Amino acid sequence: MLSKSHLLRAQRAFVVQRKRALHDVVTLPGRKAVVSSGVPGYSAVSGHVVTVFGCTGFLGRYLVSKLARMGTQVIVPYREEDEKRHLKPMGDLGQIVPMEWDIRNEEQIAECVRHSDIVYNLVGRDYETKNFGFGDVHVAGAERIAKVAAEIGVERFVHVSHLNASPDSTSVFYRTKFEGEERVKNAFPSATVIRPAAMYGYEDKLLNNMAIWPIWWKLNHGETQIRPVHVMDVAQALANLMGIRQLPGTISLPGSRTLSFEYLLDLVSSVTYNPPSRAPVVPKRVALAVARAAQSVWWPLICPDEVERRYLDDVAVAGDWEAVGVVPDEVENHAITYLRRYRSADNFQRPVVFPSRLS
Repeated sequence: MLSKSHLLRAQRAFVVQRKRALHDVVTLPGRKAVVSSGVPGYSAVSGHVVTVFGCTGFLGRYLVSKLARMGTQVIVPYREEDEKRHLKPMGDLGQIVPMEWDIRNEEQIAECVRHSDIVYNLVGRDYETKNFGFGDVHVAGAERIAKVAAEIGVERFVHVSHLNASPDSTSVFYRTKFEGEERVKNAFPSATVIRPAAMYGYEDKLLNNMAIWPIWWKLNHGETQIRPVHVMDVAQALANLMGIRQLPGTISLPGSRTLSFEYLLDLVSSVTYNPPSRAPVVPKRVALAVARAAQSVWWPLICPDEVERRYLDDVAVAGDWEAVGVVPDEVENHAITYLRRYRSADNFQRPVVFPSRLS
């Protein structure tokens, strides 16, 4: 049985936790008040309600995790039941709210954004299928989400594009990314457009793919220059946007260094202690023919547009990391974390060795 002093101490702690301060109240651009409560962290309540379209993807899972750890209630639209199960434990009880949706159904989109004060659109497609092409996802889908969000009265809209988005690109992927940006700006004029470079992380299609299929990264003799960025840095940048009242326009998030495919292949080989690939350099015409033939199977393989992208350098633009309060890290600092799994048992604990930088 608790003594009187213990009861008084518990009562005093409860009263202290219930106190409010001026910094706990935030006024959104539409004059809606957001009130936070609790000790900052997983079990806090930030007062914000956020919808993350594309939450089941590579970048989406890390953004949901960071938002939920801030005490934010996150609406996670999903298409398949099993794809969103890993998101549930990222937030406290009731903070992760899954809702089924279809990118062509405006009523479902409206239900997903109805109570949100900020909406993130991370939906993207690396390859086309019989049901969804690049234009269906990057252009029509992005415009539809932005239009519905504007009609519902959502305060802020964040659209994730790509660093190389351009109307003149030889890649359909990059052209549709640019067109999607323009459609979003027309539907939601105050939208924030984020342009990250190719991202690396646990589930990436960069370092992991290089370790498994190095032949496809030898295209263009490995001379293609990219600016890889850590997925956690991009997720943190997106999460930090919640604390910024308005940031309309385009924000570019390239990596801190420009690296060639040749260097990255050497990096993968050095870190994993696996010998460099002896696969030949496949001519572009042959690679395109193989990629077209690969479209006849039902599971995703390399597509012709992805082959085209392997020949395109990342654009040389300055990063806007200061605007989002993040300092980007270098790929060497995280390579062993994501590549150790490709080491043999004999080399598993050996020290990390980096190649000389070639670019």
